[in-house]
Amino acid sequence: MNPYGVPGFSVQEVAQKRENGDTFILLDVREPNELLYANLGSGVLTTPLSKLARQGPEALPESVLADKEAEIVVMCHHGNRSAQVTAWLRQQGWTNVFNMDGGIEAYAIAVDPSVGRY
Repeated sequence: MNPYGVPGFSVQEVAQKRENGDTFILLDVREPNELLYANLGSGVLTTPLSKLARQGPEALPESVLADKEAEIVVMCHHGNRSAQVTAWLRQQGWTNVFNMDGGIEAYAIAVDPSVGRY
């Protein structure tokens, strides 16, 4: 369980969902400079936490805004910022939002070392 007590998926579960071609939004809330060091490639939407803090929901990608019932998995470096955003999205009315517990760091360690670490 993460520090915000929000529901989450392990990095292995997220990898399996991606491999299976499951329909869900993977939202990375790390800052642009962090994406240079480690990322999961195409198919990941990005909105930095700093932008969300400044602009609120209007900073979210259109596909997130369009469907408050879409399955969304939020990720960051270690899973703390993403847990915060997951809790916030749930407070804003999104119903199917989950944290990627452990973040991209755990993904690189447990699933795919080619992702990169920093």
